Amino acid sequence: MEPPLDPLSDVFASLNVRTGSFSGLDAGGRWGLRFRMRDHIKIGAVLSGSCLLSADGGEPLWLTAGDCFLLAAHEEFVLSDGPRTPLSSGEAAFAAATGRIVRVGDDNRGGDEGRTLVIAGSVHFLDATVALLLSGLPPASAIRADTPQARAIQPLLTLFRDEVGAVRLGASVMSARLTEILFIQAMRALVAGEEPAAGWLGALGDPRIGGALLVMHQQAARRWTVAELGREVGMSRAGFAARFKQLVGMPPLVYLQRWRVLAAGKELRGGERTVAAVAADWGYTSESAFSNAFKRVTGVSPARYRNDPAAAAPEQPRDRFSPRPHPSDGDPREDPARTNAQVF
Repeated sequence: MEPPLDPLSDVFASLNVRTGSFSGLDAGGRWGLRFRMRDHIKIGAVLSGSCLLSADGGEPLWLTAGDCFLLAAHEEFVLSDGPRTPLSSGEAAFAAATGRIVRVGDDNRGGDEGRTLVIAGSVHFLDATVALLLSGLPPASAIRADTPQARAIQPLLTLFRDEVGAVRLGASVMSARLTEILFIQAMRALVAGEEPAAGWLGALGDPRIGGALLVMHQQAARRWTVAELGREVGMSRAGFAARFKQLVGMPPLVYLQRWRVLAAGKELRGGERTVAAVAADWGYTSESAFSNAFKRVTGVSPARYRNDPAAAAPEQPRDRFSPRPHPSDGDPREDPARTNAQVF
């Protein structure tokens, strides 16, 4: 095993996701739409104009051109021109559309000046063990265009702008790939931002807990104790355990076991190595011990996981990030106009 560069790169390398082709909202005048949140993360950006975004009834975010947003709401999110605008159904607006861009609000036939263009795509986690690491994301996060963290994102928005409304060969594949890259860049920006992100992402930016995560990923096969991990970052056992659980959302050794299983699962899917060989590489003393731990985390045996990764389920009750595609999300391989009209 080669040691990872860092935990964020490590997790990104193991992501098993399905990204949907992006869709867009072209709005002018007074407008407001309410959307039900489905079982995925939403990544998007304001390409022109401005709008108000709120999720799960939380504090609204004012977004302007060049700003990106990441939605992990549980119930709903709202996009509008202002706080007091009446809201209509976003699903109804997109269901009635015939293309990937839906036009709402005043028609403004005199031109496009002053209109707002928002694009968004969905990210579905097909592997529950990765999804659990990211389940602490806040309902809505903004990556501001004028921050250093957003510098790498701006060229992507130019590509999105070029793809909006275009009918080109490979359009659905291109937009799905752009959605995935935008998601990764947004996650990187949240880690590096001035305001700490919540959950596992925020823990990466914590000097001590982030250092512990790095050590755990670099030496995942080692039989760590909580006291040893605490000493690695200059903390007492009790202080480290409490701080780790507060930031990451689970005890250190539970996280370590989940990460071992996730990394081992990637190796199982990627080659013809035996379960026993993979188990030994990741610090398990026997194939049966590995199989028991693997099933506790994923809900399935290593052999079944190798053949059907999407069958894995978390050890706790299924949550909104579990691998469960929404029936109306469609297949990104379908006609982009038909698919995107259903899934802003």
